[in-house]
Amino acid sequence: MKRWLTTYWRLLMRPSMHFSLGFLTLGGFIAGIFFWGGFNTAVEATNTQQFCISCHEMERNPYREMQGTIHDVNRSGVGAQCADCHVPHGWTHKMARKMEASKEVWGWIFGTIRTEEQFEDKRRELAEREWARLEANDSLECRNCHDFESMDFTQQSSRAAQAHSTTLADGEATCITCHKGIAHELPDMSEFYQTSATGLPDIASWVAHLERDAPAAGASPH
Repeated sequence: MKRWLTTYWRLLMRPSMHFSLGFLTLGGFIAGIFFWGGFNTAVEATNTQQFCISCHEMERNPYREMQGTIHDVNRSGVGAQCADCHVPHGWTHKMARKMEASKEVWGWIFGTIRTEEQFEDKRRELAEREWARLEANDSLECRNCHDFESMDFTQQSSRAAQAHSTTLADGEATCITCHKGIAHELPDMSEFYQTSATGLPDIASWVAHLERDAPAAGASPH
């Protein structure tokens, strides 16, 4: 063992053209720490609300739509930001989402949704892409904040409690299956879904659902 350590030490101290191998190894280690710290700092910076709405298209369209919804203003005072709903917390899934989001940067560069009219024309395409992504990852972003194990069904409406305790618990559905339109306006889906007597599509906005199931004045909240 002593001989191995001696040989390894001599190898580390063997000079290169200008610096010893030990110096280069230590320098590379320190440089790696700085690189990793800088990389993570940059990634976290892209998760901030300020970064997300620094793009005019995002500030004027999705962000304004979210204001006033249940994820922006609610009785608990906990407001979600863009990254809470669109970026998973797990490192692997987060990096995959960041790489996927490069297409959004491409769209910003070439101005594919620069105006409100362009955004509206692409609303359904953008919505369906996001719904499909959340269906595929079992609504990871929803689970950033919503823990199924911590749900109190007695505090939910009968409709919500039944859905959560059956289809969600059994894995037959995931959060986004029912909670489309919770923070942004739904696209026109009339050609696929029949409308009810109120004119709302079967896949209704969750805000509209809350309004329909709101307790009567004086009743305890769900």
